[in-house]
Amino acid sequence: MQLRLPASISEAQRCLAEGAVPIGGATLVWATWQRDGFPEQAVSLRNVPEANVVGPEELGGAVLLHRVDDTVPEALRRAASSVGTGAVRRTATVGGNIVGSTLRCLLPAALVLDARATVLEPDGVSETDLTELLAKRHVLLALRWRTPLVSGHRKVEGEAGGPPPLVVAAAVHADDDGPGRLRVAVRDGYEVLSESTPYDPDADRVLDALERTDLGALPAPAREQVREQVTDVLARTGAL
Repeated sequence: MQLRLPASISEAQRCLAEGAVPIGGATLVWATWQRDGFPEQAVSLRNVPEANVVGPEELGGAVLLHRVDDTVPEALRRAASSVGTGAVRRTATVGGNIVGSTLRCLLPAALVLDARATVLEPDGVSETDLTELLAKRHVLLALRWRTPLVSGHRKVEGEAGGPPPLVVAAAVHADDDGPGRLRVAVRDGYEVLSESTPYDPDADRVLDALERTDLGALPAPAREQVREQVTDVLARTGAL
């Protein structure tokens, strides 16, 4: 297998057009390739500057998870730090986790940030939402979002060999012409639910509103974790 390492978007596009298979840290595809056979050529974005940005409103798809620091919002930083072991975080990439993984540990955090995806295709670069990113399995060049007022993330301790641990993320965003908006996302098993409601400093009213969404159908332990995370985020919003 030939691994191609383009240093620009145009070079990366040429690699894709010539049939190179996108690869991140290979933590998820290596075993499959060993079983089913390796592609003739693969392409990594680790040398493409636009895919390696770490900033307050942008995170590149080729960024290794251990590089995700407090430059980004808390929800995204905590999500990255909760993935696997230190060895995994030094190899796995943002794009590989969101697009290539069935666990998608970073997805709830990206959803509550209302992130948009900049994607790379053989014929150009475009922007899309996370739903289309996952449905079409685009090559993720970068995530972009507006800085929230406050955000939070929690990953509940799971059982060894059991289902994926419950993940809850929440963020409050300011609105130009309204009270703001609270966004909540939950990974329950392999499913990710995302809902939002107008911001209200009264946690009980906000939680009542969320109970009337699909989040209200979650099992009781999951709803309790949502309650705790939302209450914590709203309390920190009031302290700003």
